[in-house]
Amino acid sequence: MSELTLFLIRVAFLAILWIFVLSAISVIRSDMFGARVPEGARGAAPAPTGRKGAKPGKKPRRGSPTHLLVVEGENPGTRAELADAPLLIGRGSDAAIKLDDDYVSTRHARVAASGDEWFVEDLGSTNGTYVGPVRITQPTTIGLGVQVRVGKTILELRK
Repeated sequence: MSELTLFLIRVAFLAILWIFVLSAISVIRSDMFGARVPEGARGAAPAPTGRKGAKPGKKPRRGSPTHLLVVEGENPGTRAELADAPLLIGRGSDAAIKLDDDYVSTRHARVAASGDEWFVEDLGSTNGTYVGPVRITQPTTIGLGVQVRVGKTILELRK
């Protein structure tokens, strides 16, 4: 092989190696600090005025869940009101339920309402979201007392 060919192979290898290192650093940074929020979007969103889709003056149905509660894991007792739905679950600073669990992604799952039903949706997490013993791949309906596992943390809808 000529010296020029060998030199070009070395440069290409070095360039690919640096691309890999920089992409690994980028993934680690976004996992630790969350996604960047543009300056124009900060503080621009209006404060929520209750449950989305709810009619003014309409009260929640009797027997329907009112909050999402962490029952097992790193942050037991942490809760989020369902009136603020949709609720983001994860390690990121924008999560309604922020978990200190190594197996939870920055934006792991979302709990939202559709009519009178509540559902949980996995947001492409690495370790998955489970309803009972089943890993979900699409939005799945949940009810009172149904256990949702995110990493090592278990959540439930409660009244």
